[in-house]
Amino acid sequence: MATTASSSQARESRFPVGTFAPAPQRAETTKLIFSQARLETALFWRHGEQMLLTIIIPLAMLIGFTLIPILPDPNPLDRVFPMVLAISVMSAGFTGQAIAVGFDRRYGALKRIGASAVPPWGIIAGKVVAVCFTVTLQYLLFSAVGLALGAQLSFGGWVFAYFGMLLGTFVFTSLGLLMGGTLSAEMILGLANLVWFVFVGTATLAGVGPETGSLGGFFLSLLPSVALADVIASALSVTVAWSAVVVLLGWGIIAAFLATRWFQFDMKSD
Repeated sequence: MATTASSSQARESRFPVGTFAPAPQRAETTKLIFSQARLETALFWRHGEQMLLTIIIPLAMLIGFTLIPILPDPNPLDRVFPMVLAISVMSAGFTGQAIAVGFDRRYGALKRIGASAVPPWGIIAGKVVAVCFTVTLQYLLFSAVGLALGAQLSFGGWVFAYFGMLLGTFVFTSLGLLMGGTLSAEMILGLANLVWFVFVGTATLAGVGPETGSLGGFFLSLLPSVALADVIASALSVTVAWSAVVVLLGWGIIAAFLATRWFQFDMKSD
């Protein structure tokens, strides 16, 4: 007994009382968000359809419109580059998130994540951070390809355009979360791709298409896809297209407000 008591006293002298006592506590908010963002990013980049929409199609448009003599322009890259950047943001922020969120809800993934330590707003924040990271990688990749094709980019304009892309990320991610968080997965799959084609078509028409006239140009300028392309094109020239910025902010604020009110983490039938 004396030996046991002495060994116990020795352990207490080496390790203060409470050293090995459990102390469960919630992880820091930033760690939760970035852990969720890392998961969302990994899932995003493993999805073949997302790679097609966010990388392959915009890259093919950038190279094709530049090298193939389609446009009656001696330097088509000046018009094609901002258009392709806008399309890449639309693909990552809108289509990618709408479809991913819709099927996460359909199969109960969001509900299961919500049962963990990650709060509902943390799930949304993680998705937004993941999209921002994806858009950053897109910007670096397309900028490198653009420079290889002969684009003349000033450093100030290049940095300025990045902030324009982040504004577009906010707008189109809000639109994607609004659609993905309110409709059924089957409806989202068809509607998101249809809307994506409309966005791409209008951005292409405004960017490299024929003149549409003052009335047609006015209506096109009210669409977020065209407004984003205008913002990026102006930013590359170190100027601000204020009317396009206002249009983008209007779409983004309305979409974010509606998504906050109507977003559901599971399907009603679940």
